[in-house]
Amino acid sequence: MIPAQFNPKEVEQKWYDYWMKNKYFHSKPDSRTPYTIVIPPPNVTGVLHMGHMLNNTIQDVLIRRARLKGFNACWVPGTDHASIATEAKVVAKLKTEGINKGDLTREEFLKHAYDWTDKYGGTILEQLKQLGCSCDWDRTKFTMDEDMSASVIKSFVDLYNKGMIYRGYRMVNWDPEAKTTLSDEEVIHEERQGKLYYLKYYLTQNLDNRECGDEFIVIATTRPETIFGDTAICINPNDERYKYLKGKLAVVPISGKVIPIIEDEYVDIEFGTGCLKVTPAHDVNDASLGKKHNLEIIDIFNEDASLNSFGLHYQGKDRFAAREEIELELKNKDLLLKTEIHMNKVGTSERTKAVIEPRLSDQWFLKMEELVKPAIKAVLETEEVKLYPSKFNNTYRHWMENIRDWNISRQLWWGQQIPAYYYGEGKEDYVVAENINEALELAKKATNNQQLTTNNLTQDADALDTWFSSWLWPMAVFGGILDPESEDFKYYYPTNDLVTGPDILFFWVARMIIAGYEYTGKKPFNNVYLTGLVRDKQRRKMSKSLGNSPDPLELIEKFGADGVRVGLLLSASAGNDIMFDEELCNNGKAFANKIWNAFRLIKGWEVADIAQPEASKIAIDWYEAKLQQTLAEIEDNFEKYRLSDALMSIYKLVWDDFCSWFLEIIKPAYQQPIDKATFDKAIELLEANLKLLHPFMPFLTEEIWQYIAERTQEEALIISKWPTMKNTNADLISEFDFAAEVISGIRTIRKEKNIPFKDVIDLKVINNENASTKFDAVILKLGNIESLEYVSEAVEGTLTYRVKSNEYFIPIAGNIDVAAEIEKLEAELKYTQGFLKSVQGKLNNEKFVAGAPDQVIANERNKEADALAKIATIEQSLASLK
Repeated sequence: MIPAQFNPKEVEQKWYDYWMKNKYFHSKPDSRTPYTIVIPPPNVTGVLHMGHMLNNTIQDVLIRRARLKGFNACWVPGTDHASIATEAKVVAKLKTEGINKGDLTREEFLKHAYDWTDKYGGTILEQLKQLGCSCDWDRTKFTMDEDMSASVIKSFVDLYNKGMIYRGYRMVNWDPEAKTTLSDEEVIHEERQGKLYYLKYYLTQNLDNRECGDEFIVIATTRPETIFGDTAICINPNDERYKYLKGKLAVVPISGKVIPIIEDEYVDIEFGTGCLKVTPAHDVNDASLGKKHNLEIIDIFNEDASLNSFGLHYQGKDRFAAREEIELELKNKDLLLKTEIHMNKVGTSERTKAVIEPRLSDQWFLKMEELVKPAIKAVLETEEVKLYPSKFNNTYRHWMENIRDWNISRQLWWGQQIPAYYYGEGKEDYVVAENINEALELAKKATNNQQLTTNNLTQDADALDTWFSSWLWPMAVFGGILDPESEDFKYYYPTNDLVTGPDILFFWVARMIIAGYEYTGKKPFNNVYLTGLVRDKQRRKMSKSLGNSPDPLELIEKFGADGVRVGLLLSASAGNDIMFDEELCNNGKAFANKIWNAFRLIKGWEVADIAQPEASKIAIDWYEAKLQQTLAEIEDNFEKYRLSDALMSIYKLVWDDFCSWFLEIIKPAYQQPIDKATFDKAIELLEANLKLLHPFMPFLTEEIWQYIAERTQEEALIISKWPTMKNTNADLISEFDFAAEVISGIRTIRKEKNIPFKDVIDLKVINNENASTKFDAVILKLGNIESLEYVSEAVEGTLTYRVKSNEYFIPIAGNIDVAAEIEKLEAELKYTQGFLKSVQGKLNNEKFVAGAPDQVIANERNKEADALAKIATIEQSLASLK
């Protein structure tokens, strides 16, 4: 027996287990055309949020549709080791246990990290199953899997041997909380209010004589704590104000260090006082000046951005706490002239939100200038890879054409350890190899020392940037880096579609394209669908701190997975942000209930071997045409990655056309059976609807599909066949739309005149439009019309309405109070004539017509035409009643 209501809780786990048991999600190479998606691997530390919900629902829609269309659908899931985020969580956990990371060996720490990952990692993948995601779970990958790590190491060695990876002493972005470097793309620049401090630097005679007179120069800085790293003052040689300072010396406030005054045109005469303090260790531009003028480099910070011994009595203090205390000391010593409120851009860590410190450091870099060229061409010239929406092409161009060498080393233990092995004391005494044994042979060759052993080698302590791992993702998940000739790689690569957020267009998408062309000469995917951000009704980005992000699993519990999927997708146009409202999920739930009730209605009919009514026959022809028209719209929208529009087309087809019109037309009279031909066709059309709906609402559709008939394992909806495209009968659809307006007119009159539907009425028509009579049987049934007669002139004693130029007359005898109707029509006529007079008054006003915009004039003329038509109809009705 079919339950009275659709209950998602009882259905979802049942069908997911069924799909898993029968391995419908699993793919292996065969003779079919592959359709492949690789999941943007969520952080292993992550839990499901609304962005994941949207992104993975879209991927599931694409993969389920591909499966129905007969492709060998393969959706590879997995997680990213997220070196910074995961290491931070493990370090925090160890602290609660009284363990300091610094007291552990690398191996001991990694054991804790793997234990933590085994216990807490991968939660998000289990949560995706509740959403209905049909990933090939047998293929689940983790970026720290043995083969994935081997791929990363092989890639590093290959690029190093090609001369594209090098080690350099450069200014980098230092995250003092994570205690690691970051690439430029991982730094978020925020506008923040701070201060501009005007400091006095007294002049002195020479380096040994620190005795100062009364003469000083004023220098403006936003970071007074960095004075301990000052090694020069720089002026512009073209600045007439400071020509007298050339070759002189100055004393750094508080520290008393004597530094030279140098000249360089780099200094902006207009900024601050026109004098610049140079701190080569803590500013990228100062570093360039330092190198050019051979200045001393003094690093004043510890790893956590507290001051080191160069900070004198501020040693060990946090940089921001020290800033406040230094300001007070400068005031007390009359070394601070003034302060001003100042807005400037502050770099913050994308991961930890800590303020970034520029820092000179030995790091590993990947040369990007040549690598990016094929990736630029593929997207912006040949369009081998298409971005949807294309507006992101400009963003892509800006990033790729202004790219800098990629800092790929991180001062972390969680991640792939850099395969560089040091055999001597010098910075350049190293070799690069995939393992220590290969490294040993290279070291022996480099040193011409056959006595070396692995004990003489020390591997670089740094790990590789997580993105250096994930840029290989579409290749590595199929073994393409380790074995380019593998069956899986040759079959599934390149993949088809990538669905991700625009915030990682450069971090990940662009880099995958770069890697794809570097290693295979091929694109990694055909299309990139860039989703918008999920925001709340106030357009705020959803976040835990704002408390405006609902728990996705609670939404699924409340509205069902299908309801949530529909709610999200109906508002998700490509690339545009989504204003999420829980009511959207409620709409999705209501849609599920509508479909369920329609199914129950059909299955509740008694079926008999009787003649098929004419109305049912024409309804079937019309709905098949409508189905084909909608199918064409759906295919076009999928082609353009307009999934929201595709779903809306199906929504209207099912709710309006199938439930509200088709079923109403074919529904048998009360306690009467339906003919078998119509019933069988209704089931067939319902099944076609289910196929179109399945990618969006997998649980509901499989439940109904399996209720309709006993199905074998090979007949499950998930692997059924997508409806076939046929020619659409556009004329039939147009004729029905006209008939629907006729029926709506009858229903309006019945409602307005209080004529019960059970009361049969007659209908007479002046067919000025020469409209088709094909749907007359439908009009008779849905209007409860006893007779429909075509006439050549108006009929007296009737209620009348128009559809285009056709006139329809309904006799009123015994149905309404004629006197009351005349009184009502005369009042309506008077009001409409008054409205017409006011509109025509405007149009007859030359000043108004001359000054008003064209659109306003057009609107007024439309009002005039509507009023005239309404007056004609009312007058005709009055004439027929009198």
